[in-house]
Amino acid sequence: MEHTSVIRRARVGDLPRLVELVHEHVAYEKSAPRPPDLAERLGPRLFAEDARLWVLLACAPDGTVVGYAACSAEFSFWDARHYLHMDGLYLAEEARGHGLGAALMDGVRELARERGLGEVQWQTPDWNEGAIRFYDRLGAAGRPKRRYALAVEPVRPEGGTPPGPGSVSR
Repeated sequence: MEHTSVIRRARVGDLPRLVELVHEHVAYEKSAPRPPDLAERLGPRLFAEDARLWVLLACAPDGTVVGYAACSAEFSFWDARHYLHMDGLYLAEEARGHGLGAALMDGVRELARERGLGEVQWQTPDWNEGAIRFYDRLGAAGRPKRRYALAVEPVRPEGGTPPGPGSVSR
């Protein structure tokens, strides 16, 4: 696979396969199922003119999409600069061990360079020893931290629409 495989940007026609891979990734990480309308929610954000979400795909020699790396620009308050956040990297089981993960990471690095971003950050579950070994081999530095999530229901003023940005008062 490594000699004729391709890393490329996602295109609109790739969305159904990309969503399949996302669902495989979610199952692999033992995460809660994602919404059934994922493609409809993801497509406009991924393929908009001003998109700040980029997906690189790993394709097998026959052109089959077998993996992805999803990235977005984020801002580090402590460093007062933007960085590339890799929200997910996943390869289908049959595509592992052929150099595609390293090729995807090379593509992610290049994407960061193109965007003028000096760092890529990501996380992986602490039980995913294979991924940890892979990232360590790349020379990435692990940083211990616990990730939290807090669900927030939007406040709906009279009229039923959520408030716009900047409407939080202190």
